Amino acid sequence: MTITAEPIKISDSEWEIMRVIWTKQETTAQEISEILGETMDWKPATIKTLLGRLVKKDAVYTKQAGKKYIYYPKISESKTVKSATENLFSHICAKQIGNTIAELVDEAELTEADVAKIMATLNKKETVAEVVCNCIPGQCECKHHSA
Repeated sequence: MTITAEPIKISDSEWEIMRVIWTKQETTAQEISEILGETMDWKPATIKTLLGRLVKKDAVYTKQAGKKYIYYPKISESKTVKSATENLFSHICAKQIGNTIAELVDEAELTEADVAKIMATLNKKETVAEVVCNCIPGQCECKHHSA
């Protein structure tokens, strides 16, 4: 089975299930319950409901093995994370994306290797003279929207 390239929008609860599936690459509802049992306090029925939604969204596929179903990822973790990031940035003013990225970096725990990679990416980044505002009038205070 090949992993779907098209990103799919998933809920926060579905993300937790997908994190287990991405990590294990093949798992059962029982294994997911065991892994998430302490942190999420979900009943097995909740996990099965979430798995059913993920199957319907084509994010996960299943194979039956006896009485159990084995769940496999059908969407790429990296592409789903990238899609979620793009979705977040599409909901904020384009002029605030730099500040948002800086805040994310400031709040994240990073290794020296992480910081080096970020710095290398920034050093290669082409800049623009001005970021064009993408807000609706009244949403921000930029010169394009002030009266």
